[in-house]
Amino acid sequence: MITSPSGQRRVSGEKGLGRLSAARLGDEFHMWTRSAGEACWEVSASWPSLAESDDPADSVVELRPYAGDFSRSGTRIRVGKLKQRWGEAQIKELQAKLSRLVSPFSQVDDFKILLSAPSSPDASPLPVQPVAFLSEPKYRVEGSVSPEGEIAASYWFLPLSSIGEPRDSNYSMSWAQVCDGPMRRDKTAHYEAAPRCGPFTFEIRAWDIDPTGTSEIATRFGLTKRRDIRDAIQSHNGISVYRDGILVLPKSDRARDWLGLDLRRVSKVGLRLSTNQIVGRVSISSDHNPNLRDTSDRENLVAGPELTDFGHILRAILEGLEIERDRDRAGSRPERPLGDLFDALSAEPVVAEVRELAQKRSTAEAIVAPVERYARESADAVTTIQKRLIHYSRLATVGTIAELLVHEIRNRTTSIGRFLTSMKDRLARSRVQRLIDQRNRAERAVESLETLSDRFLPLASRSYRRGTRSSVVEERIRECLELEKQRIRRLAVECDVPSSQTVVAVDPGEMDAVLLNLITNALYWLGGVKDRRRRIAFEVERRDADGRIGVRVADSGPGIEEEDLERVFLPGVTRRPGGMGMGLTVAAELVAAYGGQMSTASTERGALFLFDLPSTEKS
Repeated sequence: MITSPSGQRRVSGEKGLGRLSAARLGDEFHMWTRSAGEACWEVSASWPSLAESDDPADSVVELRPYAGDFSRSGTRIRVGKLKQRWGEAQIKELQAKLSRLVSPFSQVDDFKILLSAPSSPDASPLPVQPVAFLSEPKYRVEGSVSPEGEIAASYWFLPLSSIGEPRDSNYSMSWAQVCDGPMRRDKTAHYEAAPRCGPFTFEIRAWDIDPTGTSEIATRFGLTKRRDIRDAIQSHNGISVYRDGILVLPKSDRARDWLGLDLRRVSKVGLRLSTNQIVGRVSISSDHNPNLRDTSDRENLVAGPELTDFGHILRAILEGLEIERDRDRAGSRPERPLGDLFDALSAEPVVAEVRELAQKRSTAEAIVAPVERYARESADAVTTIQKRLIHYSRLATVGTIAELLVHEIRNRTTSIGRFLTSMKDRLARSRVQRLIDQRNRAERAVESLETLSDRFLPLASRSYRRGTRSSVVEERIRECLELEKQRIRRLAVECDVPSSQTVVAVDPGEMDAVLLNLITNALYWLGGVKDRRRRIAFEVERRDADGRIGVRVADSGPGIEEEDLERVFLPGVTRRPGGMGMGLTVAAELVAAYGGQMSTASTERGALFLFDLPSTEKS
């Protein structure tokens, strides 16, 4: 039975799939329904009779007023002459599936579902409701998205054990930042001034479901079977979409990952959340999102630009949650220098401890304890070292990547260049100025690619040695800004570049790699600025102390949080949804390769990066 005293629910279901589902369960169907302030109506149908009838006039469903006791509003459905035997397992499975219709996110007083089992129809109906721990997630984010695509989110971390401290924070993301993050990885997406979907609200809850995480949940909520924890999350897992309070997606297990979260997780196992770790609710309305329509099989939403933008915003929200979650997980596992991690593998301390315990004739249990502790700590150290070395190994492949890029660029620009040359005379004879202009733009684009290829060519050489080529810092800054001119123009960013000409003993390709990482990082955070001018300022000067060239890159963005000032150059550390956490690492490593150091600071109005490079002139 489904009860709803208010009677204000929007009508849902236009395809008759509910009636088809009822017919598959049993041959007889009875329904009693009453709206607030209205009479109760009874509906009866015999599915076999309807199926066997040859004349549509004989296909009758009985509809009549109900004179019995039905005092409150709601709907009662009874399916008779079941087509299979129903036992406790089937009833439990049905309970779990029906519980998806009852949102675990808020106490809904006017919507309840009660289930009566065929084996005991006279017993008290079983309430259909989510498991209690789903209301107390370890990680949670909720908020809203405006018609302009502005994300306003609040995050909470609630430790389920003694490890970690509760924390909450607020963060926001502009539509420009969404386009510059998750959306930018979608090569088929196109930037628009505003999203093509309407406003909506959201809440996403997440748990750690490794052995430690499920153990925490079981202890906190008095559960005996860890499998029940996974099953409870699975009943609601993934991101569910509710339209005007009614679940519209997903309607089946195969549609749980309609956002493609599990495939996305492959790129960052550990950081990324999979569908079986989250329970999410997105609330939309028909009035504000009329183009987010169900497909005919109700397994997805109809593909289109509205769904594309809707998906990109949701992925950005989830990535924000993942970044905050990783921050709290890292809080219980502080970053350690690589040298300390290798020290943790040394067995000398545990050998000395075991020898001392043996001399004291301690019990076997006491002697085994430090060995087990060493095994745990060394295993953790090995895992961390592996992750760290994977990040650093990416730095070692710069030459290989450059070689691949040069090869691919040259292959394509050669064929494109030939085509443009063959078209030059034909277009000139056609005198169609629009086509001539397009051809000229294409030619300039090819020239830019060839210039970029030339810049990275030395890095691709097997015999490449640093210090053989030099760069003019200010020229390289202008070239890198030119590569990002569309984003700079779109965001209305002012760029201040000195008019000086400062030569450094740094390869142009590596100089560009440093500058581009700093520029793209600044542009992303400037995308969220609304209360002041967006600005990137560069300063270049010779240092009197050592004659090296100092470079300052300052932006008017939100700045860097104090706790991140020492961590931003570590591999994998990022606060940017869609970021790999390698850009600043690469920049700092390249500067270090030239004997310099990169540092950062947070100012009252933005972030500041400083680094030094070798001059071609002796001081």
